[in-house]
Order: sequence, then C-alpha cells, then structure tokens
Amino acid sequence: MDLMRHPELADRLAAAYGLGTLRGGARRRFEAQARRSPTLRALAIAWQERLAAMTELQPGEEPSPNVWKRIRLQLDRERAQRQGAARTTPWRGFALAGAFASVAALAVAISLVLRLQAAPDIRYVAMLADERAAPAMLVTFDPKHGTLTLKRVGGFDEGAEKSLQLWALPPGSAPRSLGVLPQGATVKLTAAEGQVREVPALAISLEPKGGVAGDKGPTGPVLFKGALVPTT
Repeated sequence: MDLMRHPELADRLAAAYGLGTLRGGARRRFEAQARRSPTLRALAIAWQERLAAMTELQPGEEPSPNVWKRIRLQLDRERAQRQGAARTTPWRGFALAGAFASVAALAVAISLVLRLQAAPDIRYVAMLADERAAPAMLVTFDPKHGTLTLKRVGGFDEGAEKSLQLWALPPGSAPRSLGVLPQGATVKLTAAEGQVREVPALAISLEPKGGVAGDKGPTGPVLFKGALVPTT
C-alpha cells in the first residue's frame, strides 16, 4: 500500500512510529516506505519533534526535608561509629567504610524512588491541530495521577472574553466535556481513565468565558482536533 495515497493513515502511523508503539513487521514496512518517500520520512520526523516536547511535562521532584534529615542523622551515626573504631583492626574500619557508602547509596536510591513515584505515567497522547494541520496543543494523559496535561505549541490566543474547552469524541455518541482550559502555556485537568479509555479523538472548541455545559456539546467553533493514541 502506498501510504501517501492515504494521508490520514500515514499520519497515524507516523505518530505511532514517533511514539515507539509501531513494532514488528508494521514498523519495518513503515521504515521501508519512508526510505523511498521523502514526504513520509518528513512526516515521521515532524512527529518525533512534536513528541519530544513531552519530556518538558515531567517536573523534577525533590525528596522532602524529613527524608534528608533522616539520611543526615544516619550519616552522623555512622561517622561517629567509624571514628570510635579508628583504633580497631583494619577489617573493622573497612566494614564501617562500606556501611557509610551503603548509606550514601541509600540516599541516592531514595531520591530516585521519589522521582519515579512523582513522574507522570503517560499512557495516551494526542497532538491537536487546526484545519491546516498546524500543531496547536499537545495533550497527554497520566492515569496514575488522573491528570490530563495540555501544552500549547501554537500561538493561538482565545482572549479575555472566551475560553477553550476540551472534548472527548467517543464513537457513536455525543462529545463529552473534559474541562475548560485556563490560560497558560501548560495546564492540567483532572480526569478518570474511564473518561479517556477507548476515546479515538479529542477536540477543542472556542466557547463563552467559563465554557458551556458538558452534556450539550460544543456551541462554538471547533478549532483543534486530533487522534488520541495509546502509548502502550
């Protein structure tokens, strides 16, 4: 199949390729066509560049002061033991030095665990674009924390008297509101996984300030839309 004769399918496969979810024979076939088609190759590169912005959505998380206080107390205790045993046999000093190194390694491990616990577990991603296919909003969903994160990648400004509203587009039923977007480069909305699972696409409409009732669907123009792609 010549993918460039099916632009919507080509875009979906390029997105999956950029995410790394296109595997096995499908990935090899895509790469073979991309080697022959500069257009398809450019599409794949564009998706990789868009999705690279996802790393900016992962804030660093420092351990709490209490964690560092416990580590410092343990280090002081080990240091006192090592000084008191300075006159003991060499193997004893070596063992204490090993214990000190273990505590230091524990501090690093605790910091890493805390970072992993706080890091987003991104299971879905969507790049919402305007009618000219220009990227406007990167959307990711983290079911572990029940968070939709939206990062503006275009220059659209809804103004002070309007609001942007995010909609799920489930198959065979009316759009469902996922929330009204406050102004800002990156915003977060609370959502349950059931609101996102098996939703093939998302859309953003321009609404009166504060948005509209979520059970009636958009009342203003739909500005951006795009496929919601699972990452696993």
